[in-house]
Amino acid sequence: MTVLWNVSRATGLVGVALMTAVVILGVVLSGSRRRTTQTGATIQAVHRSLALGMITFLVVHIATAILDTYVHIGLLAAVVPFASGYDRLTVGLGTIGFDLLAALIVTSLARHRISEHVWRFVHRASFAMWPVTIWHGIAMSSDPVLRMPTIACAVLGTAAIIWRAASSHSDSIRRREVLRQEWT
Repeated sequence: MTVLWNVSRATGLVGVALMTAVVILGVVLSGSRRRTTQTGATIQAVHRSLALGMITFLVVHIATAILDTYVHIGLLAAVVPFASGYDRLTVGLGTIGFDLLAALIVTSLARHRISEHVWRFVHRASFAMWPVTIWHGIAMSSDPVLRMPTIACAVLGTAAIIWRAASSHSDSIRRREVLRQEWT
């Protein structure tokens, strides 16, 4: 195996771990009760910083997978799902995850220029992006050293999502009213 192959695997694993942390922080942000402005701003800053790190590792993961000659994964397969000649389904899942991430990045950068409803809809797509990426990571890992941390990320992220779904807020009616309002 080549250096690029190993770098691709390592950056993919770090990317999955960072994505899981970003999802968990996103769940905490959306489910927090009566947090202070300072705490909320800190969690938001960490969420964004980890997301930037995740994107960096993902770009290196994709670039090294394309440049590596161990298997052929072309540039087209990085953006068009199921276009890869190598392990079409599993690479395609990774591509779907990347495409959803690209939509999240674009809408987050344009957040104050688009409606909150559009932003929230696309941002909630991250809850689809994460399991698709986890599945990609588990299916592509032939080595338990890579597979076990990905499974651990799946367990932690799922626990956070279940916690969020099960939690309720005393002001849930007011929250729904605010969500229906347009941004100005």
